[in-house]
Amino acid sequence: MSKSVILIGEPLGLLIAQSEGPLENVSGYSLAVAGAEFNVAVGLARLEHKVTYFTKLGNDPFGKLVTNVIKQNQIGTEFIQYSDERTTGFMLKSMVSSGDPEIFYYRKNSAASTLSKEDIDQIDLKSYGFLHLTGIPPALSTSTREAVFYLIEKAKKHSLLISFDPNLRPQLWESRDMMITTINKLAALSDIVFPGENEGEILCGSKDPKIISKFYHNLGVKAVVTKLGSSGAYISDENTETVIPGFPVKKVVDTVGAGDGFAAGVISALIEGCTLSDAVLRGNAIGAIQVMSRGDNDGLPNRDTLMRFMEEGTL
Repeated sequence: MSKSVILIGEPLGLLIAQSEGPLENVSGYSLAVAGAEFNVAVGLARLEHKVTYFTKLGNDPFGKLVTNVIKQNQIGTEFIQYSDERTTGFMLKSMVSSGDPEIFYYRKNSAASTLSKEDIDQIDLKSYGFLHLTGIPPALSTSTREAVFYLIEKAKKHSLLISFDPNLRPQLWESRDMMITTINKLAALSDIVFPGENEGEILCGSKDPKIISKFYHNLGVKAVVTKLGSSGAYISDENTETVIPGFPVKKVVDTVGAGDGFAAGVISALIEGCTLSDAVLRGNAIGAIQVMSRGDNDGLPNRDTLMRFMEEGTL
């Protein structure tokens, strides 16, 4: 089986506030790139895995920024498409000293929201072994939703292993019911699912990782990994049901991107032939490293940094 990973998503220009306070009062921002699947791609590439990212961008400054940053991270760009009619989405993120930052999206009618089944037809999956998805692309439009289901269909024909992170964004969906139904349909088509405990409450009616695991196993999911924040993660597959402990964090700087770092850790370890328990331990380590760094993907480690942190607890 090929070890290459393909991801589909919407990378965004990211404007990070340089001072604390409400976004409308901030006068200075620094520029970066954000997006859940983009973060996972960066995490995998930094661990020296072959990754390709499929998206659609506008022919505009944010689109050029995203392309440049993707290339800088040695992520494959062969499936990126460009639009003259639509722009690249972007977002604002506040600076906070505690809690989650305020986030505001400018992504409605973006280039990525026009991704369609026809675009998926142009992708050859023969050389890939893994597909990672989140619940964000299907929230962007009816056509992106159809595209994601079609991509899964194609991936199954080529026997790719499919991992899925619900990554709930209620503000992007037309209704809560549509979000829950679609996310759980996508989960049911995946081999491994990464819900958070709060997402479990929305999607499965419970925060209890045992109940969340049973819910997804009943839908046919082989492995369920429920993220428990600083407590680690609860894993459930045909061999194991246990909590894999988290790593101590000296100071939480920014919680955004922790779940994406976690996914990169798990996927990279599974590619390398690790057990699910060892893969989730690596995911916990990268999640801990990421929350100690400002920015959505700045803290994602290379292999040396990761191993040092896992062995010594230092960065």
